[in-house]
Amino acid sequence: MNQEMAKRCALARSMLFAPGNRPALFEKALRSGADAVILDLEDSVPIADKATARETVEREWERLQLLGVPLVVRINPADTNAGMQDLSWLKRLPPPAAVMLPKVESASSLAEVHDSLNGLSLLPLIESAAGYAALSSLAAAPGVARLVVGNIDFMADVGLQCDESESELAPLRFAIAIASRLNRLAPAVDGVTVQIGDETRLRNDTHRALRFGFGGKLCIHPRQVAVIHQALLPTEQELDWAKRVIAADAQAAGAAVQLDGRMVDLPVVLQARRTLARGSDTGSN
Repeated sequence: MNQEMAKRCALARSMLFAPGNRPALFEKALRSGADAVILDLEDSVPIADKATARETVEREWERLQLLGVPLVVRINPADTNAGMQDLSWLKRLPPPAAVMLPKVESASSLAEVHDSLNGLSLLPLIESAAGYAALSSLAAAPGVARLVVGNIDFMADVGLQCDESESELAPLRFAIAIASRLNRLAPAVDGVTVQIGDETRLRNDTHRALRFGFGGKLCIHPRQVAVIHQALLPTEQELDWAKRVIAADAQAAGAAVQLDGRMVDLPVVLQARRTLARGSDTGSN
């Protein structure tokens, strides 16, 4: 069961946060249509409520698992007291689909967490300059399923003042895409869009993630889920192009051929296949 959930988590287009100290939001998140739900013990939970959040998640855990949506737990940084308590607590909890680790900067710490949690899938958040510098080793660490962009914390750590399209973060997203490919990880997950009511901004942010080769996006409100899923789908024009590429390739029996004045060879065919795959992806729920 856990392996199935871990696989679905690796394919998730949307990952929705729910604060661990607010149980009224748990089921709403799980019924939102999100491909995975992150029960958060970190940023959304005040320091004074960390223990209460763990107790709340544990109390609700069995019932939530029955709803059939992959559950992820975001713990506190593993080198903090709260993080160490989270790890100790996780060992007695039925295993989640994955564990999300914030502010990751060391491959050795990832390996330690992986060992201590008996091989659970890990989702490291790249949220600092040190994390960016260690990216190649982080991506190669045992247990890492996908890399995740922590765009808001990264901007705060580095002191960036980004424009609306976050063009200043293009090097970070590009590096994460390359590290994911080199280590044969599932496509990366982009960070949050904090403008909850701005669907245009959310759609543009999702399209940007797609252009960088990412396969999913973090959400902070249930209303963002459907917008993200729709934005990740290819347009009718893109689908039509992909179908014609596949047909032209089949007719040419693998030889290079021209279509709409453009050479169609294997890389173009692979791009067309990816486009068709996105068109048939309706999520794993």
